[in-house]
Amino acid sequence: MMSGLEAALAEASSPSWTQRVRAGRDLASFADVPEAGETLVGLLLDVEDTAVTRQTAEALARVGTAAAIRLIALAVAAADDNQADWLQTGVHDALVGPGDAPDIAAACGKLVLDPAEAVRRGAADISAWADDIKR
Repeated sequence: MMSGLEAALAEASSPSWTQRVRAGRDLASFADVPEAGETLVGLLLDVEDTAVTRQTAEALARVGTAAAIRLIALAVAAADDNQADWLQTGVHDALVGPGDAPDIAAACGKLVLDPAEAVRRGAADISAWADDIKR
């Protein structure tokens, strides 16, 4: 029998966008697992459907850990303008949605010392998005 992680990893490569969205949501809690992280960045940069990008970004932002935000930051650094807009929308959805808003600023603050320049750059963008929502 497959574990939840294995099932979500398998679902992430589905041709169905709804299954990829579900995989992004299910994998978000595994953001600190390297194999899941790589798959999540792929879902954040999904070239076939922006719903996958948006909802995976929202799920990771709701997790709110430095590991989860780091994945969004990596995607932001690699995204084209359209993907970046949907990543921003997903983060926005997590911050204004029901329930407690995650402390995105604190997670971004931890990433300013990340050895990867792309992560530092992406985290700065995410931090700015969070600041814009607070205003």
